Parts: sequence; structure tokens; C-alpha cells
Amino acid sequence: MSNTFGKIFRLTSFGESHGKAIGGIIDGCPAGLELDLEQIQKELDRRKPGQSKLTTPRKEEDQVEFYSGIFEGKTTGTPIGFVIQNKDQRSKDYSEIKNVYRPSHADFTYDSKYGFRDYRGGGRSSARETAIRVVAGAIAKQILAIKGISIGAYVQRIGPVVMEQDIAFGDIALSENSLVRCPVSTISEKMEAAVQSAIAEKDSLGGVVVAKIVGLPAGLGEPVFDKFHAALGHAMLGINAVKGFEIGSGFAAAEMKGSIHNDAFEVQDKLVRTKTNHSGGVQGGLTNGEEVLCRVAFKPVATIGQVQQTVSNEKDHVEMAAKGRHDPCVVPRAVPIVEAMAALVTVDMLLRNQTSRIDQL
Repeated sequence: MSNTFGKIFRLTSFGESHGKAIGGIIDGCPAGLELDLEQIQKELDRRKPGQSKLTTPRKEEDQVEFYSGIFEGKTTGTPIGFVIQNKDQRSKDYSEIKNVYRPSHADFTYDSKYGFRDYRGGGRSSARETAIRVVAGAIAKQILAIKGISIGAYVQRIGPVVMEQDIAFGDIALSENSLVRCPVSTISEKMEAAVQSAIAEKDSLGGVVVAKIVGLPAGLGEPVFDKFHAALGHAMLGINAVKGFEIGSGFAAAEMKGSIHNDAFEVQDKLVRTKTNHSGGVQGGLTNGEEVLCRVAFKPVATIGQVQQTVSNEKDHVEMAAKGRHDPCVVPRAVPIVEAMAALVTVDMLLRNQTSRIDQL
């Protein structure tokens, strides 16, 4: 099982949803970074369960504890080890599905691969593991801030409710005033109503998160197989429940002519810029200095309260209605996870880029 992400700035995560704790080890973090531990915790608080009436009622403090790699508030250059305790598990909620494959879950596939599975909350396949990515991403963000690089994300769609207009990077922060992390209040209200409706129906909804990266230098990315957007797509598609990834014009590019899609160059303040940004900030697999824009599509939560047809590990046909505590829509809580993965990709590419030219050694 692959549990490590990154080439130079590497994160290895461990732990299960209903184990004693989850944790991670970050290797490759440069020494001398003065960490803002409060900011790391704030990022975790954005992801943790029990935030509002629209999320799972599971209560986890998600307090991160660092065990190594930090001395007197600064990184030492050695591995940063940390854990987050699991304190509100209710494993008994899952006893009835011990031998049952939940529709669209990882139960059957994990059983097929390993011949054994941790059925308590999905074990290793649980989205609880993403808290570890948020910790690592928060540290990566602090490295990027030194270079003037910022990352922000927001919810563009929940179910049938979609926000058509683009949002300037500076306005993304408005999404933190919304229960669904949508920066436009009128659309946020409609999204909240859609989630409430799904809850009443014992159903779930999916949606789309938009992420933006600004302040990037031109030239980040590694041709041919580690193009910047390929690495970004790999990172996003590795998040639980993600079913789609687009960068720039995405699938809409298939309907456009080259004369429309091409981003013409011009010089602004002695810098080479593009007049449009259909490329989403990446050309030839390398960043071009423009805003990187991507969209990440999440499927509806697989665990719903409605009765569903399925089978057991003995291949008997059975009916089941999920118990336990689950999000009716993961999209709002996924925003900090998307930001974290974007940060991990960007900082890793930034460090890898130091070896691309002799004058950068």
C-alpha cells in the first residue's frame, strides 16, 4: 500500500478511522522555518467534524501533537513526526455491516485486495486520514508564504446549485463566513437548503471545489511525466470521493477553436504575461506565472440512511440502511484538504526546481 506522497517534501501518513490515533511523518522540510502552530491548528479546525448542522455530528478535537523535527519553534531539517488522537469513535455503529459490502464504498475492493478489512468506519479508506494531509499542507503553506505564493479554495457547486461567476482570489476568504464555504451569500443559502433537503431524505450530495494558486514563478513542473498539472491532478484524485479534475478551461476546451483558446502573450510591467488564462496557469506542463486554477469534483457521500440492496462477503443478497455519523455532503469540509494537497504539490515542485539550472544550485 502506498502511503507516501511527494519526491523531496514527502508526507507519509498512518492510522485508521477508529484506531487510537492517526499520524504522519514529513521528510524533506527545510530547516529554520519558524512554524506558526496556531495556524496549523486553525487549518485542522476547518476540516474537523462537527462544525455545523450540515456536517457529521462526530466530535473530534483534532489537536495535533508534534513529536520530532521542531526545536524552539523552528524546523530542524529532520523528520517531523506528529499524531492526532481519535477520541470519539463508536465502532459498535459498524458491527452490523461487518460482513456486508456497502454500495460504492471501499469494503469490497479492500477485501478483494487484502483478504481482510477494518470495517470500523472504513479503516484506512476513511476520509479521517485526510486530517494528516491538512497538517502537512499547513506547513507547506508557510514555506510558500515566504516565496509570496498563496493558495485558496471555495465551493462552486453542491448538487444542482452552482455558482457561475468567477471569484477573485482576494474574495475567496469570504467563503469562511458560509456553512458550505461558498463566497456568495445568496448562492450559499441555496446550497445550504439543498443539503438540508438531502438530510431530510436520508440522502447525500456531491459538488465541486475550485482551487487557485497565485504568486507562482514561471517554470515549475517536471517534464515529461511530472508536469505541474499532472502532479496536481494526481494529488486531487487521491482525495477520498474525488471523481473529476480539470485545470484551466478543462473539458470545455474540447468545444473551442484554437484561435479562441490560445492565451496570447504580452508584456506588462516588464513581465511576460498572458491576456487570457484558458491554460489555467500551466503550459507545456510548466507554470507560466499566471494564476493556477483547477476544479475538483466530489461524488455524493456513499453512506446514506436509505435502505439499499447489496451483498455480504458470503455472496448473499441483503438489504442495509447505514448507521453511524456521516456527512450528507463532504464538499465544504473538503476545501482545506484541496488547499493542502495543492500546497504539497507546489512546495515539492518548488524544491525540485532548485536543481533545474546551475545558477540555482
